[in-house]
Amino acid sequence: MTTTKAIRIHRTGGPDEMVWENIPLGEPGPGDVLLRQTAAGVNFIDVYHRTGLYPVALPSVLGMEGAGVVEAVGPDVVEVRPGDRVAYASPPIGAYAERRLIPAHRLVALPSDIPDRQAAGMMLKGMTAQFLLRRTFRVTAGQTILVHAAAGGVGLLLCQWAHHLGARVIGTVGSEEKAALARAHGCDHPILYTSEDFVARVKAITGGGGGVDVVYDSVGRTTFLGSLDCLKPMGMMVSFGQSSGAVPPFDPGLLAAKGSLFFTRPSLMTYTAQRADLVAAAADLFEVVRGGGVKIEVTQAYPLSEAAQAHRDLEARRTTGSTILVV
Repeated sequence: MTTTKAIRIHRTGGPDEMVWENIPLGEPGPGDVLLRQTAAGVNFIDVYHRTGLYPVALPSVLGMEGAGVVEAVGPDVVEVRPGDRVAYASPPIGAYAERRLIPAHRLVALPSDIPDRQAAGMMLKGMTAQFLLRRTFRVTAGQTILVHAAAGGVGLLLCQWAHHLGARVIGTVGSEEKAALARAHGCDHPILYTSEDFVARVKAITGGGGGVDVVYDSVGRTTFLGSLDCLKPMGMMVSFGQSSGAVPPFDPGLLAAKGSLFFTRPSLMTYTAQRADLVAAAADLFEVVRGGGVKIEVTQAYPLSEAAQAHRDLEARRTTGSTILVV
């Protein structure tokens, strides 16, 4: 039986549950592709799968984002051909592997001027930034936005893309080094949340409490209530992650009390469930990257076999930008 090396978990828990092992790999069935991977992206959703916050069937190979070359296709595949360079950022999970089977309709062709490693570090974060800025709340020139974790993988892309669109960008960061990084990527007003009250600073920046049009919050528990206080009346709170823990239950009346606010908890999977939406999101991302409006920086690269260390560094906030595993 054909096998491949992969990072797999047999039970949920910490990074030590990630095992580097041989696993069986069949032939591509109808609609499927055998993909030889060159790189895989590392994202916080992988941590959620590993810990069981987002349940997965066990045992399971982790990872939702990758790039590589199509080796073989099953019956009825029309989207790609053997030899095509492709990338993806969607279920089914299984990116932490040298080879994998994946539905062809979840793959997008890579332009010749976007390298595999860059693609592996940009698809999930980049298409997340795309749907947040262009569909969940359509940011336009002259608006003011707040981005939490502005020096993180998605944060840096949100700052760049929003700046490119002409918005004023406020961002929270955890250190002076990260403040400088965010500023260099389009964040007009970095706020060091470890030493500053970010709500007070946002109100000062927006002119005596005017507030921002939208908050993009991937932190969750520790920032949620403060984020609501940063919004102008009828502003939108976009909660798209929970690195500090889940947002606790709250009374919807709180939104009315704080200015008839909007609240949403979107996911990339919903916004790209239809292939037409997936292809359009990827095309929009490729266009802004190739035009220089957004620069993708793969700041950390680990061998695939060292994925556990990548998770430790990610959870300890020792990473910036994008992290990949090299196959």
